[in-house]
Amino acid sequence: MKIYNLFPRLAGHFKDWTPHIERASRMGFDWIFVNPIQVLGQSRSLYSIADHFAINATFAAPETGRTAEEQVRAMVAEADRLGLGIMIDLVINHCAKDSRLVHAHPEWFVRDGNEVASAFCVESDGNRVVWHDLAQFDHRGSPDREGLLAYCIEMVEYLIDLGFRGFRCDAAYQIPRPVWEHLITHICKAHPDAVFVAETLGCSPEQTRETAAAGFDAIFNSSKWWDFEGGWLLEQYEQTRRLVPSISFPESHDTERLFHESGGNPNAMKQRYLFAALFSTGVMMPIGFEYGFKRRLDVVNTRPEDWEGTHLDLTAFIAEVNRIKDRFPVFRQEGPIERLHHPNPAILLLRKGSDTGRDTALLALNKDPWNQQHLRIDDICQVARSPDPLLDVSPESPMDQIPTPFELELGPGMGRVWVTPAISSEGDSIARQVSADDRAQVA
Repeated sequence: MKIYNLFPRLAGHFKDWTPHIERASRMGFDWIFVNPIQVLGQSRSLYSIADHFAINATFAAPETGRTAEEQVRAMVAEADRLGLGIMIDLVINHCAKDSRLVHAHPEWFVRDGNEVASAFCVESDGNRVVWHDLAQFDHRGSPDREGLLAYCIEMVEYLIDLGFRGFRCDAAYQIPRPVWEHLITHICKAHPDAVFVAETLGCSPEQTRETAAAGFDAIFNSSKWWDFEGGWLLEQYEQTRRLVPSISFPESHDTERLFHESGGNPNAMKQRYLFAALFSTGVMMPIGFEYGFKRRLDVVNTRPEDWEGTHLDLTAFIAEVNRIKDRFPVFRQEGPIERLHHPNPAILLLRKGSDTGRDTALLALNKDPWNQQHLRIDDICQVARSPDPLLDVSPESPMDQIPTPFELELGPGMGRVWVTPAISSEGDSIARQVSADDRAQVA
């Protein structure tokens, strides 16, 4: 899955989304993910939904003469024309405190004394974050759990009727596993092509495994926060990779913009996107990443007028990385990943294999986005532990012939990517597509 997050508040009216969808298609994405588009509560946060069965008029253009729902269907049809699936946030952990549901079904909510309890989360540092505009559904203790679950299923059916077939399940780990099992099983029985992706950020490895086992098609991993040094990311990856595929991202609507965090360094942008795309089965990036936007997306205050004029354009680089991901199956699965020693501590050297075949990839990444680093590998095939020839498929300046030993001054943040034996998506051996002379160079 290669997911482009089209943030509704920045994109504006549904009728204006087409250029963004077309750009995502040109970059090689196969999914568009949109944050909630339903009617909101008084706080106006996209995640404070007051009516799950009505579309927010903010995103509908009156001059089209179409209803809001008709405009959504037209947008989905445009994405479908370009071969992209549409995924939307599924928020069943809470709703707006001023939603009619709070009064119509008080038994569906967690209580805090005489009041409806606010939704919250506990961050990795133990800090408790409370959202006072959100009323937390009680999927564990409600006397009418069946009624609440039926409402959630009806919510999904409504979104499917609008054309959505993917669901990014917000705060999925806060919902009991049996709820997800029932909901996913019920929906997929009627709609076999439905896809469910779990947001599991901030939860423990045990919570992640418990959530993943509920039938999700993928989870989001925490590779964005890896400093290329500690062992925690590879440990987490190993704990879950056989259970469920994962999705990496260089930034999201919940984080600061990477271009801002990196001090406006385009090499850091390339470094992080390349790593995110090749590390795990899926990759996601939000609108504006390709242009180096610095202003953080805001679920309340972002407006179309916040579109930034920049001098950076990474669309070609992103498209090339996505093509690499498409061509080589090893980058579309959760194969075993091993960090290899390199004498230059500024070089990250990863070997990725496959549980289903002999495909192997080697990634050498300059951890330093500001300075060149010397890369030397005496024998790339030997390091990759593969008897098969290696191809250099690096997104920038790939080599037709791979010398032994291999030496290169890696540019700031630059990555080199080698793959073997690579069966392409079309079913032909990539090795057949290079000349015998070229293959001899890697022996």
